[in-house]
Amino acid sequence: MSENLTYCVILPAYNEGRHLATVVSRIPDWVGGIIIVDDASTDDTLKVAASLTDTRIRIQHHEKNRGVGGAMVTGFRAALDGGFDVAIKMDADDQMDVRELRFLVRPIELGMAEYVKGNRFRRTGRPSSMPRRRWFGNVVLSFLTKVASGYWHVFDPQCGFIAITAPTLRRLKLDGMARDYFFENDMLIRLNVIDARVVDVDTSSLYGDETSTLRIGRVGWTFPPRLLRGFFWRFVRRHFMNDFGLIGLLATVGFMFTLFGTLFGLYHWVLSASSGIVTTTGTVMIAVVPLILGIQMLLQALSLEVQNSAGASETREYARMGYTVGKPPTDAS
Repeated sequence: MSENLTYCVILPAYNEGRHLATVVSRIPDWVGGIIIVDDASTDDTLKVAASLTDTRIRIQHHEKNRGVGGAMVTGFRAALDGGFDVAIKMDADDQMDVRELRFLVRPIELGMAEYVKGNRFRRTGRPSSMPRRRWFGNVVLSFLTKVASGYWHVFDPQCGFIAITAPTLRRLKLDGMARDYFFENDMLIRLNVIDARVVDVDTSSLYGDETSTLRIGRVGWTFPPRLLRGFFWRFVRRHFMNDFGLIGLLATVGFMFTLFGTLFGLYHWVLSASSGIVTTTGTVMIAVVPLILGIQMLLQALSLEVQNSAGASETREYARMGYTVGKPPTDAS
């Protein structure tokens, strides 16, 4: 892939008047556009954005708060309208190291990925600056998101440091995308449906005096059911509607065998308990054999999904390359 790509950084901003100017001032020159999406802030965010003199800035304003996902949909559309090749999401609260932008986009330049995201845990496990509750919640959500999205090599789905190519954005249905903090998880689920390669890159996160509006308790109650629905929606779209292959076949037959064995076994267990007549060995085997075969088929379908995780080999290859690979699009120093 050519390195002559055009980039824009999207900054979804809600009450980030204190940090916005600092974040914008640090964005390197090789980034051609900066899209600030003021999500109906109640502080001076919009005023600060309007006062900035950087000619790359384009301001989008929401009269009503739409959430981070809603702000990103607005930003993505602005990036596509602006003709940029790659859209990068950064938070406007100064929690991300702008110097790492060049490493975030490098897998796209090398043709290794259509979507790249940061992973704050790959270097040393839990970052020392990350609160323990947030770390624990992220670990749980990471596993659930692996199952829901089918990207088993991806960790830290709540990291908001991402980059995506314009052609991939056009293939996604932005109208149906989650509008709240489920946005990053929903992105991964939708990307898997179109078989986009996702690469994890090492990144850091800086925690200061900013206040996060993400509530652990609320996430713990609301995200798992949404991930479960996302899993079934993705699996049906990917393995039945888009392409019915071995994974879909194993899942279908395995589900039927498991369902038959479970229902047949429960029926005869209840019948035996109510009548006092011991169920014969043959009847038991009719329930057990399909149940075992069905579970084995479902596990095999899951194993194939893990093996076929799009972008897994690219993530490993990029990690082996380290931070010494190539140069940024232009001198980012």
